[in-house]
Amino acid sequence: MKEHNCRVCGLYIEDKPWGKDGLCPTYEICPCCGVEFGNEDYTPESIKRFRNNWIQQGAKWDESRDKPENWNLNEQLRDIPDDYL
Repeated sequence: MKEHNCRVCGLYIEDKPWGKDGLCPTYEICPCCGVEFGNEDYTPESIKRFRNNWIQQGAKWDESRDKPENWNLNEQLRDIPDDYL
């Protein structure tokens, strides 16, 4: 399972974005796509809308200092939990 991965961009998050039970969002911000867990990723439709907008705007990192040197968008997108593709 990909409980540690952002539902929008697939980034691995140390603390599960939707809490230990997968139902209680942390309201933290993804350092990659900038989604607020529990606010903008609460339905499959909102997730797809946010992802499409983020990609159309260049898939820029919200926290650019956290971007890995050899970051690859397509590889990371493969880590999106299946229920949110």
